[in-house]
Amino acid sequence: MVGYIVKRFFASLLTMFVLITITFFLMHSIPGGPFSPAEERKVPASVLQKMEEKFGLHEPLHVQYVNYLKNLLQGDLGFSFKQLDVSVNELIAQGFPISAKVGLIAIGLALLIGILLGIVSAIKRGKWADWTAMIFATIGISIPNFVLTVLLMFFFCVMFKLLPTYGLTSWKHYILPVIGLSFGPIAYIARLMRSSMLEVMRQDFILTARAKGVPEYRVIFKHALKNAIIPIVTYLGPLVAAMLTGSFIVERVFSIPGIGRDFVSGIGDRDYSVILGLTVFFGVFIIVMNFIVDILYAIIDKRVKIEE
Repeated sequence: MVGYIVKRFFASLLTMFVLITITFFLMHSIPGGPFSPAEERKVPASVLQKMEEKFGLHEPLHVQYVNYLKNLLQGDLGFSFKQLDVSVNELIAQGFPISAKVGLIAIGLALLIGILLGIVSAIKRGKWADWTAMIFATIGISIPNFVLTVLLMFFFCVMFKLLPTYGLTSWKHYILPVIGLSFGPIAYIARLMRSSMLEVMRQDFILTARAKGVPEYRVIFKHALKNAIIPIVTYLGPLVAAMLTGSFIVERVFSIPGIGRDFVSGIGDRDYSVILGLTVFFGVFIIVMNFIVDILYAIIDKRVKIEE
């Protein structure tokens, strides 16, 4: 187990290094820069030069890269080029709790509804409940997130005026963002759960339990569910990382002051520090969550052997 953890740790460090390097050089290879709009407004060259010197953009690219890695090792993600005296660390500290709160609610809803739909669909295979659940799952996977959020806002905010359009000041403000975040995962979890349950229900230990007269609800929830839920645990790693770090589209559409909205704004503003800092944060979060899921996978399924 220790050897496995050590190998995964160094593999994660290598993955992060590659991610940072590719993001850094690709971002700087794009024509223009953070102060290109200033050039369009015909700002004096001397002012632009001082701005670039302030943020170290006058240095050769390889020097900027080394300096960024040095600061990163000290936990310093830099300062925003567009927001005066605001560090990327502060943006994460302000935005991540908001994104995480909405994401946790969406994760709980996705797991609850998705697992139940999958179980019902597997038990009622070939019947109307199965067809209904699978039609819902297909629609959920097919509809892009940005289309769903716009439709939700149009019907519930504009047409019927039942829910607010932006912010998170009351429980009503959470309804549409949570639905927008969880709709796709619900559909995906339902399909995973259905296929896994159908496979488990054909196993010998399920047939033995039924032959012994074990009540059907115990067969499903005590014996079958424990084994069928393993693919859901695997999917949970990237799902939790994506949900807790916020959805770029949902946060933008509903004006949620989360970390996803800051990332979109950073891309639009060519804010190198914000783009790099949030990319590092997202990458670390996804790697950590996947690592935790691998450990949980081995704990839940004793048949899984961790090779050192």
